[in-house]
Amino acid sequence: MSAPTPQTPDTSTHHDPVENVENAIELKEVEGLSQGRIVLRRFVRHRGAMVAAFALVSIVLLATTSIGWGPIPGWWKHSFTSLNPVVNPGGAPTISFEGGLSFGEHPFGQDNVGKDVFALVMRGTQQSLLVMFIIGLLASTIGIVMGSLAGYFRGRLDNLLMRFTDMVITIPIIMVGAILGAMVGGASPVGLAVALSFVTWTSMARLVRGEFLSLREREFVDAARVAGASHGRIMFKHMLPNAVGVIIVNATLLMASAILLETALSYLGFGINFPDVSLGNLINQYQTAFSTRPWLFWWPGLFIVAIALCVNFIGDGLRDAFDPRQRRIPSRRSMSKKG
Repeated sequence: MSAPTPQTPDTSTHHDPVENVENAIELKEVEGLSQGRIVLRRFVRHRGAMVAAFALVSIVLLATTSIGWGPIPGWWKHSFTSLNPVVNPGGAPTISFEGGLSFGEHPFGQDNVGKDVFALVMRGTQQSLLVMFIIGLLASTIGIVMGSLAGYFRGRLDNLLMRFTDMVITIPIIMVGAILGAMVGGASPVGLAVALSFVTWTSMARLVRGEFLSLREREFVDAARVAGASHGRIMFKHMLPNAVGVIIVNATLLMASAILLETALSYLGFGINFPDVSLGNLINQYQTAFSTRPWLFWWPGLFIVAIALCVNFIGDGLRDAFDPRQRRIPSRRSMSKKG
């Protein structure tokens, strides 16, 4: 009698047991939870996003409480407009690590006329954050409306809105932003943010259009249409909540690009101008002092990079939270394979 032929396992349907256990654990944990609670749980477990969220909140609190906001006073003793006697030669930072940490009178240093750099950077951070949040909100709203109308109604309206969107995309955004910034940038950061919102909504519109083209063919849309729901109710009551994940993620990326756009325009002199300041404006103002007094250049640049990175990491965490397919398998999976 011949020996039985060994059977080759079917690897096409084989699943990693560690992954199966992890998926089962996750399903058990989220059982009975609402979609919002599930998304929040996944977001909280994203370490990079949580660190970035904590850092961004810290930056916002530091900028708003240190020098105050509007009529609300802050705890920092210097104003971004006040002139003070230059303490260290060349206005060098007074922060010291000898014999323990000591901040001194001007921890970020002073410029050539005695202005406190910490107060200037905090004011610039306030204005840059204000522009970022306004652009993120207004540009997202415009993009959602344009994309939802194009994706739901299709046909001629879709062609008209998308050709208009393509026309806006083809125009260099930095050129349009420079023109709009020169017109309203010196007036107020709110005016600059509103103007830039009208040229930064295009990516959101195309993304929402794609989502609505897919959602309009779903059964729940047909059921709502048969039930006599109006077009507006179907779009914004039934379809929009199903696209909210993609919208929120794209909105965070839009905010990150918005602060970089404002920085570039202010650096070129087309954004927020004197007597107010922004982070890009500070870099433009002190670029000639980079080799002699680098602290005037480092601090605004550091806050720009920190804010942009924080927003991008938060967007990455939101993407993973809304799309479970992006969930990363813990490292013990690879360890079990090696074992």
